Amino acid sequence: MRKFPENFMWGGATAANQIEGAYNVGGKGLSIDDVFTNGSHTEPRKITKETVEGYYYPNRVASDFYHHYKEDIALLAEMGFKVYRMSIAWSRIYPTGEEEEPNEEGLAFYDKVFDECHKYGIEPLVTLSHYEMPLALTNKYNGFADRKLIDIFKKYARTVFTRYKDKVKYWLTFNEINIGTWVVGNYLVLGIRNEGTETYVNQVDDVQLRYQALHNQLVAGAWAVKIGHEINTDFKIGNMIAMNPAYPYSCNPEDVLKAERNWQTDTYYCGDVQVRGEYPFFAEKMWKDLGVKLEITDEDKAILKEGTVDFFSFSYYQSIAKTTLPDVEPLPSLIEGVKNPYLKANDWGWQIDPTGLRYILNVLYGRYNIPMMIVENGIGAYDVLNEDGTVHDPYRIDYLRSHFKAMREAIDDGVDLIGYTMWGCIDLTSAGTGEMKKRYGFIYVDSDDYGNGTFNRYRKDSFYWYKKVIASNGEDLD
Repeated sequence: MRKFPENFMWGGATAANQIEGAYNVGGKGLSIDDVFTNGSHTEPRKITKETVEGYYYPNRVASDFYHHYKEDIALLAEMGFKVYRMSIAWSRIYPTGEEEEPNEEGLAFYDKVFDECHKYGIEPLVTLSHYEMPLALTNKYNGFADRKLIDIFKKYARTVFTRYKDKVKYWLTFNEINIGTWVVGNYLVLGIRNEGTETYVNQVDDVQLRYQALHNQLVAGAWAVKIGHEINTDFKIGNMIAMNPAYPYSCNPEDVLKAERNWQTDTYYCGDVQVRGEYPFFAEKMWKDLGVKLEITDEDKAILKEGTVDFFSFSYYQSIAKTTLPDVEPLPSLIEGVKNPYLKANDWGWQIDPTGLRYILNVLYGRYNIPMMIVENGIGAYDVLNEDGTVHDPYRIDYLRSHFKAMREAIDDGVDLIGYTMWGCIDLTSAGTGEMKKRYGFIYVDSDDYGNGTFNRYRKDSFYWYKKVIASNGEDLD
């Protein structure tokens, strides 16, 4: 069996809004996440237009990476990280999105973070917008529903590309952009808050508005790729897709077709635009079925062709099953699908499927034939900090071991897999529920769901295991 490539980029991933905290420090403006309340997997997060007394906003505190970044990056280096995926908080650079000049204090903060990474030989992989934007852009324009956001984003992208052209080589445009095809993607991805929306899971939806906003964001992302390549021809700029591969629940041809339709609408719709530079063959019928008529200019078509990505990156947590049968138990999550009887699940009902990772790597590489990178993968769990400072998480080690074996099998299949960044390598606030107790990391952060704790960092058992994996370049998985 082929081994992991010698230059394989092992690492981990976080997002600014879920880890930084310091929401009102250093000139940062409010982001859409700063008015996103806490919740749970049974109690949905609320979306407020402004700060409301009596609500707790967990992203404002998060893991306080802003004041712990030196300690945190040193811990990543101790594990042997080759790459650290992180994001820039847009509202730390342009507090309202429309300032004439960027916020120098915000730019300087990321200078220090990147310098700290390079001090240890860690390559930053930077997402331009990871589930966030300045709140002012939602309040004024309803996010990407307005085409003005394209130029506003272009200015932001040009600013950070220029500032960090000698410090960052690998970039991603928008995180999980294809979630814009889901109703929950209105606020999270596109910055849309329609009148009447109160919670994350029950947003008021305007399908026409949402798909036009997604088109505007795809155009903005293509512009970012073009601008980045002009600023530094060595930049490697990728997309980022949320992968939830669909299996037919049975061999009933109707189930097979339903699973294929899910691949088309959920993955290929955005993936084809970002890699191939145009909407896929089924888009016209899809728009017709949805009752959508998009405004697509000739300039849009041209920039989509010019601004295609250098590599394909994605998140992967679970697979789903699709069926036409009426009485199959649904998944206990926002993803529309049914339970796969062959799979086990974590504490939040997310089904664990390492073979699915090999499957999607084969499918995506076969379709796009560009380098692949897994930039989110992991398992959320209730971790316990013991009195002696230890955290025993054998379930996380088992989960990762099985997925690393699947990655190696995909490489043996011939897939050009260039890197892996495990999600939430440092414990952080959950995007979906706002919880801290849903922990992913190798590093435990002593904070509860309401920001109470010392914020001290502790190495979990998985920390030492992953260090061994990296040192052996994926050979030692015991």
